[in-house]
Amino acid sequence: MSEAVTQMTDNLLSQLQSETFVLLSTVDAETGGPTSSAISWIYALNASTLRLAIDHRSRLVENIKSIPMVTITVFGEGTVHAINGRAAVACELLPDVPFRMCCFDISIEAVRNALFYGAQLSAAPQYVKTYDQRAAEKLDGQVFSAMQKA
Repeated sequence: MSEAVTQMTDNLLSQLQSETFVLLSTVDAETGGPTSSAISWIYALNASTLRLAIDHRSRLVENIKSIPMVTITVFGEGTVHAINGRAAVACELLPDVPFRMCCFDISIEAVRNALFYGAQLSAAPQYVKTYDQRAAEKLDGQVFSAMQKA
């Protein structure tokens, strides 16, 4: 692992200003153990702040509200980035979204290269949405628009 910096690089910032998926790690509010979930509703506001949206039915909402320390794992730029920070509610209920979503802002405290020494990603992981493509695009548009306004 490399030395930590407190802001994202321009390339990482650019990656997180378009649709991508990341791993969100939190501390479970019930067990105190670590949890990790893949999410795609994340957006970089600037080099030191990330914004994400989470369905209120998810345990992640209570986890973050109880213990605001989070890690965002990003695959890109030929490596794996671990972004550590503290999350705070930016908007309890996102407007103009068809279901209850909570929006969080993450103040970045450290950005590290988390890939083991001597390795480089040859390709970033990719995903496909397995439900109706038009519905997915509409929902993503609603969520990202609401996140940017929050």
